[in-house]
Amino acid sequence: MIILFIIGLLLGAVSVIFALQNIDIITVTFFSWHLTGSLALILLLTIATGILITVLLVLPGSIRNYFRYKKLEKENRKLIEELRKQKELTVFAKITPIDQEAVASIDHGAMSDRAVN
Repeated sequence: MIILFIIGLLLGAVSVIFALQNIDIITVTFFSWHLTGSLALILLLTIATGILITVLLVLPGSIRNYFRYKKLEKENRKLIEELRKQKELTVFAKITPIDQEAVASIDHGAMSDRAVN
């Protein structure tokens, strides 16, 4: 975390030095728009616009991946629980004869306190 802070300070210092060295006034024309300002301000504005466009292009994929990750996490928990039940049934079947009441108790996690290997 502190490394990110140091990198941020360094980038801020470089930006200030850049702005102080590029104080020439320029005019930028884009179609019918005319923007007049210092060279540093115009360049930083274009960089900020590029960053904003990039974030807007990457955001939908990131959101989709987040929800896919949550779905897979939920499925993984379900499979882990199913595996636990199968292990308990295997151990239980070796110990006692099977009856429906015992199987129902395993489905509800009655034997989950036992160590199953």
